[in-house]
Amino acid sequence: MTAVKVRKPAQSGANNPKEEDVKKILVLLMAAMILSSGIALASAYTGPTVMARIASEEIEGDFMTVWANKFADHMKEWSDGKIVFEVYPYGTLGATGDINELAQLGVVQCVFSDYAWISAFVPQAQVLALNYIFPTEKVPQTLDWMMKNGKFMPLMEKHFNKNGLVPASIMFEGWQWMTTKDEVKSLADLKGTKLRVMGSKLLVEDYKSYGASPTPMSYGEVYSGLQMGLIDGQVNPLFAIYSMKFFEVQNYVTQLKSEPFLGIPAFNKDFFDGLTPEAQKEIIRWWQDAIIPAGEWIIARNASDGEKMKKEKPSLKFHTLDDAAVADFKAKAATVYPKYIEIGGKGSQKMLDTLLDDVASASKALGIK
Repeated sequence: MTAVKVRKPAQSGANNPKEEDVKKILVLLMAAMILSSGIALASAYTGPTVMARIASEEIEGDFMTVWANKFADHMKEWSDGKIVFEVYPYGTLGATGDINELAQLGVVQCVFSDYAWISAFVPQAQVLALNYIFPTEKVPQTLDWMMKNGKFMPLMEKHFNKNGLVPASIMFEGWQWMTTKDEVKSLADLKGTKLRVMGSKLLVEDYKSYGASPTPMSYGEVYSGLQMGLIDGQVNPLFAIYSMKFFEVQNYVTQLKSEPFLGIPAFNKDFFDGLTPEAQKEIIRWWQDAIIPAGEWIIARNASDGEKMKKEKPSLKFHTLDDAAVADFKAKAATVYPKYIEIGGKGSQKMLDTLLDDVASASKALGIK
C-alpha cells in the first residue's frame, strides 16, 4: 500500500476543516486495510425482526442441538440481533414424530431431524435410509460435494417443498452402530433379534432383510425397552449410545459399515418464503458450509464417547464386520432397493438413480475407491 503523507494542520480542533479531511482519509484507509486483510464485515441485513423456534430431535449437548445453537448464534450475529432462533432440545416439544409435524404445520419454524423420522412427511426422503449407498470414508466430503455439484439436493428439495418444508442441507452424524445382548459377526447371528430402529418403513425392510425382527420405537423409550427385554438391541450413532446410556444394558457394539446417520435441518416453507432473499441465502449457505466442520466435530466426539464407554463398562465388546460378512449383508440390502420405489411413491426411482449417480461422481472426484 502506498504511504499517504498528511500535512499537520496549523491548528487543531473539532471544527477544523483540514482535520476533518484527515479523519475521513484515515477512516477510508482503515476500511481498505480491513477488506484487504480478509476480515469479514457485519452483514447489512435490512429485513424485519424475526423470532423463530428450532426443534431438535436430540438432547442438550448432542450433535443436532449443538449445531442448531451454533446456527442460531450465527444468524443473530449476522443480522445484528434481528433474526433470533430459540432452540428446543429433544423432549421439550414432544417426541421425534411430533416435532416434524409441528414444523410442517408451522408451529415451529425449523426442525433438525433425521432421514428416517422425516420420511413420514416426505416419503421420498427414505432413499437416504437404504443401506450400503455411501462410501465408508469421507462421508462429510461426499455430502459437501453433492451440495455444491450434485443433482440430488435440488430434487429432494422439490419433494420437501410439496410437503410444506425446505431442507437446508444433509449433515453427517457418524456411522450407525448396532448394540445387542448377543454377539453379531454374521447374518446368522442376527436372525430373530428384536432390534429397535427409527420410524422408517425402509429401515424396517433393511433389517428384516438381515433376518432381524426390527421394531420402530420412540427415542425416549429405548433404554427402558432394552432394560425390560422388550427389545434385544438398537441402532444409533456412538454419541447417542453414550449420551442416552444404552450401552449400560447391552453387551456388544457392532459396526455393519452400512448406514451413515444423516440429519436434515428443514424449515417450514411458509416461514422460509417469508424471509428476505438475503436471509434465505445465508441460511442455506451456513448449513451447507457446516457439513465438513460439523462432520469433523462429530467424528472426534464419537471416538471420544466410544472410549468413555469402554472405560465405564470394560466388559462391553466392540466389533466391526469383516469383508466377507459385509459382502453378505450388502447382498441382502440390495434386495430392499426395489421396495423403496413402492414405499417412497411418486418420483422415487429418480431419487434413487440421482443419489447413486451423485455418490459415484463424488467418490470419483474425491478419489474414494
